Order: sequence, then C-alpha cells, then structure tokens
Amino acid sequence: MGKKLKAYIRSFQKLLESNQKIENIDAIKKELLTEIQFWQHERFIHLIVTVLFALLTMMVVVSLFFYKSIFVLVLLAMLMVLLIPYIRHYYILENGVQTLYTFYEELTRREGNIPEELVPQSK
Repeated sequence: MGKKLKAYIRSFQKLLESNQKIENIDAIKKELLTEIQFWQHERFIHLIVTVLFALLTMMVVVSLFFYKSIFVLVLLAMLMVLLIPYIRHYYILENGVQTLYTFYEELTRREGNIPEELVPQSK
C-alpha cells in the first residue's frame, strides 16, 4: 500500500510541477477527493490495528514484570517485530494523506476559487 500511495503522489507532483494549465481541473479534483477518501479509510484501519498492537505489547511488557518466563519474552519480541513495521506503515499513510490534502489545495488555488493568501504554503 505504501508503494501505491507513493506512486500516486509522484504522479501528482509531476502534474503540478509542470506549471502547465491543467485541463479538466474539476474532474481531477473529484478523482483526488475519491482517492483521499480511500486513503483516509486505509489510514483509519491501520490506526486501529497499530493501537491494538501497541496496547497488546504494553500488556505483555507489564506481564513480563510478573511472569519472568521465556515464553513472555518471546511473545514480546514477536509483537515488537510486528509493531515497528505497523508504526512505519501508519506514518507513511498519515504523511501521504497530508500530502494529498496539499495537492487538493493547490488545485483549488489554481482553479481560482480561493485567494492565494488563504492557501497554506507547503514545506
């Protein structure tokens, strides 16, 4: 999913960096809003999974204080192996969706529907 989002962002960056007049800006904005909705849903699902894994990991850490067992330690290691990639993936989704927001704002600015000074400047 991260690769797909990054590819979509690159394609939009190429479109916006070309500085050419964009035809069918309404259709592009509509398609972008649909993509944003899909990625927001994906981000929300991954947030739930990441939070649940983090809570489960914390429960195992707490149980490690009470049950000094190799099984609990192995379980903690397995959860950490899963939790770290989940956090990384959620980070990619979160930043990607934020980038898509800036693309939408840029398209709206180019369309002329909002004044330039009201559009937040991207970094």
